[in-house]
Amino acid sequence: MGYSARRRSRRGSRVFAASIALMLGGGALIAVDSYASAGEGWGSRPGGEQQQNQTRSAGSAASTIKCPEVANGLPEVPDAARPEVDRELAALDSQITDAYQRLMDEKEQIDRDPQFARNAVLEPLRGKRAATIDRIAVAVGRVSGERPQGLDALAPCTLQVDDADEADEADTDEGDAQNGDQGNGDQDGNGNGGQAGNGPEASDFVDIQSVEPNVSTPRNRRGASRGTFTTDCGVNANGKFNPDNVIVAPGVSNGAHHMHDYVGNQANDAFASDDDLANGETTCRNQGDKSTYYWPVLRLQNGQDENDANADGGGNDQNVGEIQTPAQVTLNFVGSPVSRVTAMPRFLRIITGDAKAFVNGDANANASWSCTGFEDRQLKDKYPICPEGSQVVRTFKFQSCWDGQNTDSANHRTHVAFADENGGCQNGFRAIPQLVQRIVYDVPPPAFGGDNPSVFAVDSFPEQLHKPITDHGDFINVFDDDLMRELVDCINEGRTCGPDDQGAPPPGNGEEPGNGEEPGDGEVPGDGNGSGGGPTDLPEAPDPSDEVTPDPSVDEQEPEEETGPGASTPKAQEPKAAPVADAATPRAQRAPDSAHEAQKPEDEAGSGAAVPDVEEPKAAVAGADAATPGAQSTPESGGNGPAANSAGEPQAAEPGGGLASTGARLWPSAAGALLLVAGMVLLRMGKGREGARRR
Repeated sequence: MGYSARRRSRRGSRVFAASIALMLGGGALIAVDSYASAGEGWGSRPGGEQQQNQTRSAGSAASTIKCPEVANGLPEVPDAARPEVDRELAALDSQITDAYQRLMDEKEQIDRDPQFARNAVLEPLRGKRAATIDRIAVAVGRVSGERPQGLDALAPCTLQVDDADEADEADTDEGDAQNGDQGNGDQDGNGNGGQAGNGPEASDFVDIQSVEPNVSTPRNRRGASRGTFTTDCGVNANGKFNPDNVIVAPGVSNGAHHMHDYVGNQANDAFASDDDLANGETTCRNQGDKSTYYWPVLRLQNGQDENDANADGGGNDQNVGEIQTPAQVTLNFVGSPVSRVTAMPRFLRIITGDAKAFVNGDANANASWSCTGFEDRQLKDKYPICPEGSQVVRTFKFQSCWDGQNTDSANHRTHVAFADENGGCQNGFRAIPQLVQRIVYDVPPPAFGGDNPSVFAVDSFPEQLHKPITDHGDFINVFDDDLMRELVDCINEGRTCGPDDQGAPPPGNGEEPGNGEEPGDGEVPGDGNGSGGGPTDLPEAPDPSDEVTPDPSVDEQEPEEETGPGASTPKAQEPKAAPVADAATPRAQRAPDSAHEAQKPEDEAGSGAAVPDVEEPKAAVAGADAATPGAQSTPESGGNGPAANSAGEPQAAEPGGGLASTGARLWPSAAGALLLVAGMVLLRMGKGREGARRR
């Protein structure tokens, strides 16, 4: 009897030990899986998964270089210091360009040894930037008497991963389906797509028909200025190009590192003074408009080089392919939905969009992309794939609020601002005529794979990889005083004033038949819902039957339409179809302006500093509503950038977010739970049997 009791006790002990082991093992699996999933375990320890990802990113997946925007970190720069500061800021851009080229040249070495990127690219770049930033601080302190503090923190740069590379590699089939089976965009096998591997990618394009309508505009209130003044300055068919930017980098050749199209003033280059612009020739019909309007050229990367293939701003800066002449350029000045507008000061400088938005983020990204017939669908971070018979459209809406004092600012942004979501100006700013610029192109849909790859893309800084979100426009007001008064009166009185009575185009205007010769040429017929061609986001001529919502806060009454002899009410224009250029006809090669050589900034070494880790970028917001002037975010440059639209196109799922990958991440927890339950069941069964035997 005693022997039997001892044997039962030993069996019970074994069952108890087994059940405890199962429960402990299951609990351990659950705890470890939760700890790792939360990013508090292996992923964040040195040598763990996070460091391995960063090492991988620093190698083959590192697409570009991200550096803090020093201009946004500057305090107010005294006027006397601005020329020197602007030159040094341009030197920073050149340093990034050189470092990016080194990154590409040493790609194979970096793939083998990711640490090489930090030692050979990032650390030398940090030293050069530190020396340049120090010169900026000295220049400001010399004039203001107070040296700005904290700029040293802006010297280090990081490597940034283009998440489009990984998306293409992970799911090329999905990319083919979305882009008409055009391949994965890697023409050169290096993951960056485009000619010379500098972009764009197939994932940078989207079928415009798959995008939901996302355009909305504030309703006019009592006192609104509802007129439209159109100026006609041609399409740059005469070939005015250069890679300068007299606003951002005055006095510096190749300050933009990409080519610009110019219409209007023909004296614009890096060295143009206000007097030069005032005395320059203009391609505008009305010779009272000597304003300069410029934007990055659009190229067709089809294996055909421009004659800037070996020039700065062209091939030397990774901008390759044939420059495309616009089919149409429409320049409209429109009013405010809540008030009258005041005259712009002469030589007012405005930049809309951000040439560095791929690394800076989309706070200042404002240019938008669409297709004729679908302009109620605007894209910020995607190029559109247009259906047959539809043309690519770029739209720039410039800031419509001015601080009332300055024609420029240190970061070229804070002296102007976008209106709020209701269309009003804040912080004491006053409403000015808003320039709305619309550029139409006849370009074929992108084709990445096959025997004849071709893709269109805007010129960009090399490290910006020709991303569509980097598109931007520049404007300097050089209207004479009489014409500016006429423009303001036209808008405030609710009239539609076209270029038909502004005189014949001057010689060299570059106008081609059908390209903006008549009023309303920029308007393509259609209702904007996909059945026709018109731009639904551009203001139209005022209609007396329009419903206006009264605003008790505005006392000013709606001005009456002029009916006397001085009234300027044009006859109704019959919209005509957009001209379709013969895409098969080769365009004559045109040389960029190159009367001056690029200035190379000196390289100076700085003090040592730790090199930051590789940074994965946040996804850009697609389908942002560039047509809505309000809904401001607060960008680093001073809070005047447009916010991303919440009603944008449907976002792609995050990589690795599918059911299979989710299951793969959850199986340790599931197995742990099963072991835990099994241990508990075994423990209960063992106790029950032990009790039964003892009874």
